Amino acid sequence: MSDQQQPTAGAAGRVPSNKFVYVAAAFAALGGLLFGYDTGVISGALIFIQKTFALSTIHQEWVVAVVLIGACVGALSGGRFADRFGRRSMLIFTAIIFIAGALICAASTDVTMLIVGRAIVGLGIGFASSTVPLYISEVSPAGARGWQVSLFQFAITVGILAAYLVDYGFAASGGWRWMLGLAVVPGAALGLGMLVLPESPRWNAQKGNIEKARSVLVKVRGTQNVEAELREIEATLAQAHERGRLSDLWRPEVRLAMVIGIGLAIFQQVTGINTVIYYAPKIIQSAGIPSASGAILATAGIGLVNVVMTVVSMWLIDRVGRRPLLLVGIAGMVASLAVLGYAFYSPTHGHSLATITVVTLMCYVAMFAISLGPIFWLLIAEIYPLKIRGAAEGVAAGANWAANFVVTFTFLTMLDIIGAAWSFWLFAVLAVAAWIFSFALVPETKGRTLEEIEASWRVKKGAA
Repeated sequence: MSDQQQPTAGAAGRVPSNKFVYVAAAFAALGGLLFGYDTGVISGALIFIQKTFALSTIHQEWVVAVVLIGACVGALSGGRFADRFGRRSMLIFTAIIFIAGALICAASTDVTMLIVGRAIVGLGIGFASSTVPLYISEVSPAGARGWQVSLFQFAITVGILAAYLVDYGFAASGGWRWMLGLAVVPGAALGLGMLVLPESPRWNAQKGNIEKARSVLVKVRGTQNVEAELREIEATLAQAHERGRLSDLWRPEVRLAMVIGIGLAIFQQVTGINTVIYYAPKIIQSAGIPSASGAILATAGIGLVNVVMTVVSMWLIDRVGRRPLLLVGIAGMVASLAVLGYAFYSPTHGHSLATITVVTLMCYVAMFAISLGPIFWLLIAEIYPLKIRGAAEGVAAGANWAANFVVTFTFLTMLDIIGAAWSFWLFAVLAVAAWIFSFALVPETKGRTLEEIEASWRVKKGAA
């Protein structure tokens, strides 16, 4: 069917069909908001947790990084659970995990309990990162899929900004328990929202529930004329040989797609973004803003830039395409990291260093927000065949969290050993490698249906 078809009126008592897909995407994207909040909130809370529990550098790294171990486990298993039990069911379960983790963190009486709570939160983040883009991509029409899947990244940035603002609000009182515990609110919203939303039509078709798939397509497309799309989904399933085993992820027709997904997953992290998300107040304090409240407020400004530029990316991604944004954004990240390294290397001190640091971090985050931020999550929701999509996306998301853990767990130690300047220059070199990788391998998927993208890998296999 054409992506430009106008929707018909919904049945009485039902959300109008032309709005239903937006409602579904928006509620699913709450998983991204939780993802962003729980990853961003620790940056401000850590200053006060450190004082409460008298944490050393290595203990601070564990409090921050243990969430990434949970996220890696959740991402690797979440995709397969989503394939087995459904995308919707996994998102409801994810909401429960987030709520439980937030409550344990807020009630922590010692650092061990806090680490357990953070690991549970990480499990929820991993489930969300492997399931939310998958669900949104499978209910969205091809012509709008780019910006709708990018709602996930937008929600992440909103969650990060919300975390920074909450951190600032409780900074005067040092209320880190409130900072961590307020994740219960969006967690409850996600769970309640998914209770009334439908399962993915493609998952229903994969399980042989063709009538349910047709019913959901009618609902989310806003038209009775969904037979062409349904036939395309059925034809793709009939042609596919994959059965969802992990060994099938490296079949010749999907091998390049796996390399692209895992490569972008690693490059998104080793270019330094989460050192900024987790440790921005500490970086800014080291640049000359000594107060906790001042450093957190400056960090909130960086978070606002992240949100605004993600909106810009959502507007451009279905117009300009994935590749141009990816290449331009990574090039900007290289330049920003080089300048940031020079700022710390030069003998400049005091207010000017703090100003340069904050402005350069804003530029770096802005470039990330139009490139590796949303485009990684979008591509891994687009490029894999339906029968292994959940498992493949879970592997890519798991690689992302594993790389995140390595970078986050070593960053403060790296600062102690080689200093801020060389740390940021190392990230700049890795960003150059990310640009070369993207230029050489990443395909353009703008305006193509998921079934057309899947068929293209078979054509490339045949050509090879």
